[in-house]
Amino acid sequence: MTKRILLIVPTLDRCGAEKQLTLLACGLPRDRFETHVCVLTRDGPLRSVLDEAGIPVTEIGKSWKIDPLAYWRLCRYIRRLQPDLVHTWLFAANAYGRQAALRAGVKHVLAGERCADPWKRWHELTIDRWLARRTDRLVTNSRGVVEFYGQHGFPADKFTIIPNAVQPAAPSSVTRGELLAELGLPPESRLIGAVNRLWPQKRVKDLIWAADLLKVVRSDTHLLIVGDGPLRWRLERYRDQVQTADCVHFLGERSDVPRLMPHFDCLWLGSEYEGQSNAVLEAMAAGVPVVATEIAGNQDLVVHGETGFLVPVGDRAGFARWTHRLLDDPAMAQRCGQAAVARVRDEFSLERMIQRHVALYEEILA
Repeated sequence: MTKRILLIVPTLDRCGAEKQLTLLACGLPRDRFETHVCVLTRDGPLRSVLDEAGIPVTEIGKSWKIDPLAYWRLCRYIRRLQPDLVHTWLFAANAYGRQAALRAGVKHVLAGERCADPWKRWHELTIDRWLARRTDRLVTNSRGVVEFYGQHGFPADKFTIIPNAVQPAAPSSVTRGELLAELGLPPESRLIGAVNRLWPQKRVKDLIWAADLLKVVRSDTHLLIVGDGPLRWRLERYRDQVQTADCVHFLGERSDVPRLMPHFDCLWLGSEYEGQSNAVLEAMAAGVPVVATEIAGNQDLVVHGETGFLVPVGDRAGFARWTHRLLDDPAMAQRCGQAAVARVRDEFSLERMIQRHVALYEEILA
């Protein structure tokens, strides 16, 4: 007999946790699970993926940070659906979704803690701790997240680590020459990608600074910043102030990252904290060497000197130095790319992620 699973998430924007939820919802075996998705605030670009897969999606329409009406709508929806298990993702869904599921009488509730979140204040951590005692399991993607919440009094035995997954990279639909022409760049350009939301935690300013340092030793590098966010205008102003507009380009939000990724010579990630970066996984799957900050989530993915390089947070010279070595040594870059593809295939496959969730759900439902 199939079990009804409800996944609750704040939005369906094209971000890390939302991508992982979508992959999971579409991949759970239909002969064992009837999967539903509930969006707390609004849907987004990933809604079309769920629709194509035939996954029912319900939007609650939460409008405010504290929204009692949305909470009651969510309670009514869960009572009507009567899921066997509710799995919430990210703070807003964890707070509203778990409490609503418990109120609606759901017997099995899981919560997804996807990132080490130093922005959380005492009252938000108090809510998390209180609900954790009423939660069957806390599902996370990296040991860094477990360590962060352990330091804030969360029981370690509640956590289950299921790493993020990525699908094998498909060939780009354009040639490198066509892409360079599309971007208006010279044919000999070397491309460095940075794919992330323009939030403070991503430290994109460090990457612009690193691009300026790299520009001193070579004139062929171009940093392509893919993504959008509230810091964009500040970052664009900083780029112009340091006179790097010729080598730093803001491409905005893009739906064709898989088309761009195989043509990157290197991917940069400057975050000061992460859970586990989807952009790093996607680059590795495409055979692109990665230079990233030496934080727990990145250490789980990048093997220093084998699939890429790790540098301390804020080490702009480190980004420039290791990237210069990769660009100067095509054999090293090729070895790193091949090792990255093999690591993703062996450790971070979609099949493995889905199997781990299936095993967890069946263990709890039993």
